[in-house]
Amino acid sequence: MSIGKRVRLERLINRDTGKTVLVPMDHGVSSGPMEGIVNLKETIQKIAEGGANAIILHKGVVEAGHRGKGKDVGLIVHMSASTDLSLRKNDKVLVCTVEEAIKLGADGVSIHVNIGAEDEKQMLRDFGEVSKKCLEWQMPLLAMMYYRGPEVKNPFEPKAIAHIARVAAELGADIVKVPYTGDPESFSKVVEGCPVPVVIAGGPKVDSDEALLRMVYDAVVLAKGAGLSIGRNIFQHRDVSKITTVLSKIVHEGLNVEEVLSILKD
Repeated sequence: MSIGKRVRLERLINRDTGKTVLVPMDHGVSSGPMEGIVNLKETIQKIAEGGANAIILHKGVVEAGHRGKGKDVGLIVHMSASTDLSLRKNDKVLVCTVEEAIKLGADGVSIHVNIGAEDEKQMLRDFGEVSKKCLEWQMPLLAMMYYRGPEVKNPFEPKAIAHIARVAAELGADIVKVPYTGDPESFSKVVEGCPVPVVIAGGPKVDSDEALLRMVYDAVVLAKGAGLSIGRNIFQHRDVSKITTVLSKIVHEGLNVEEVLSILKD
């Protein structure tokens, strides 16, 4: 690994723990101006204060993540897009280039691939091209991998999740994001089968703080995952800064659910 990629990765992954707290905020393209991302600058400030390692944004709103004198946070520019208004929303297309992300000051780029979707082959082709450019520019690549499509019965099926994580590593991802399989035993096999760091997606907003904290603890501490990439369950929380803080304590310090719940309720 060259010094360029190493420097960038250290802004995305904690050098001491080898783990990361990522907060995707690319939902404006897929779902519109939902609660929590209407005022991006305000929310990003709270996320940075909570100690997140990096945020994930589309190229047109990168300026909202630049806080001047505020606490720093890494930047990943997302390169994939589709909208919930589409009849085939699982088919992602590239809307950015690695060179554009570099010009915007990004520390990394991310792509979204839905394995099982009707346009899977094009998304894999795009993955290969982006990976090639990332290698050329020594830019870290986060691959958001999902098992979604017309024939998919269970998008959290452990063997399928292990498979898609391995696909991402094989095609050149530096960090892989996948859905949590539901229990630490099965997720540990996903982690074991992937030679690069694996982080969990947050999915739809959960019913309780405890459920969110338990999922992260099980995936990161018990199953040895590399962290999280959670959006709505952070940026739509009633206290964005504090939920980011306690999730960071689980990821980087290994605190248990009871310990962080007491901090959250304090």
